[in-house]
Amino acid sequence: MSKIVLIAGSPTNGSRLFGLTQYATDHLSLSGFDVDVISAAELPAEDLLRANFNSLVIQKALAAVEQADAVIIASPVYKASYSGALKTILDLVPQKGFQGKVVLPLFVGGTIAHLLAIDYALKPVVAALGGTNILGGVYAVDQWISRTEHGGFELTEELKERIDASISELTLELEREVVFQNQDRQEPES
Repeated sequence: MSKIVLIAGSPTNGSRLFGLTQYATDHLSLSGFDVDVISAAELPAEDLLRANFNSLVIQKALAAVEQADAVIIASPVYKASYSGALKTILDLVPQKGFQGKVVLPLFVGGTIAHLLAIDYALKPVVAALGGTNILGGVYAVDQWISRTEHGGFELTEELKERIDASISELTLELEREVVFQNQDRQEPES
């Protein structure tokens, strides 16, 4: 089974972003995927800001990225770009750290006006890290995610459908990768 790592770039645990990431993680787990979550809010801030590669927590996070077949990159949008907390994580990923991985962006912002933050801010960085299979992803407006009285989140039906469609696309891409790898192994050498 394919391994997936989800990188959540929100600096706070209460962000509506976690409505998206929880929904996606639950969907993938129910489908049998092994999902590791790397949350900027949970990583030691000093280790992130100082790029402390000797930190065991940072090493574990980078190992999860290295071992993953797919990476979901989730971030709130601030000032028409992804969060600085996400940037500090991406700065630690090796130069070709996304090579051969399927990448799915999940972004949430205050207005639809920042929809292109995925294309203009994130995709060039993912490409610089060797990522070539970057899916369209999902951009959500924070009004589509409401907090429940028990501390959880409720997503609009339309948003759930869009995430479901993106996860289906991710699953298909991962299946294609497995088929290509099996074909490469089975081809006789000339």
